[in-house]
Amino acid sequence: MEIPRGASTIATPDPTSRPDTRTAPPRTATATVEAFLDALRALDVEAARALMAPDIVYQNVPYPPVRGPEATIRVLRLFLVAATGFEVEMHHIASDGDVVLTERVDALTNGPVRVAFWVCGTFEVRDGLITVWRDRFDHVDLAVALLRGLVQAPLRFVRTRTDGNG
Repeated sequence: MEIPRGASTIATPDPTSRPDTRTAPPRTATATVEAFLDALRALDVEAARALMAPDIVYQNVPYPPVRGPEATIRVLRLFLVAATGFEVEMHHIASDGDVVLTERVDALTNGPVRVAFWVCGTFEVRDGLITVWRDRFDHVDLAVALLRGLVQAPLRFVRTRTDGNG
């Protein structure tokens, strides 16, 4: 069978589907969190949603928590509205049962602007789904990262142009 030009052979996932935990091999809490962060790296909000429990609580401390996948997705989209890329550099990840702690550097990118800042996250996982996601970051570190990203952007832009990648 010939595939028409521009057509994709990859099926579009059903955003309402959840992993079938009855047939899928059990996933550790750490593997769930890593898969979740990988989905965010890929800017695949639907894959991230599939790893959220229906009663997920998401909080960027000290801001108030939001509850449920839809509210969590709305907050994520706010972060990603100005970003064309998201990176996670994991420094440490540790778990105790269903609780996973991460120390990482997250980076939001848009063209030559890259804003990288330290984040410490706590995830609680139940039946392979994230029930609590709480991130802590330093506002001063974020402000410095934003300034650094804006100052370094012209250098990145020039470097990209001279490397022939732009």
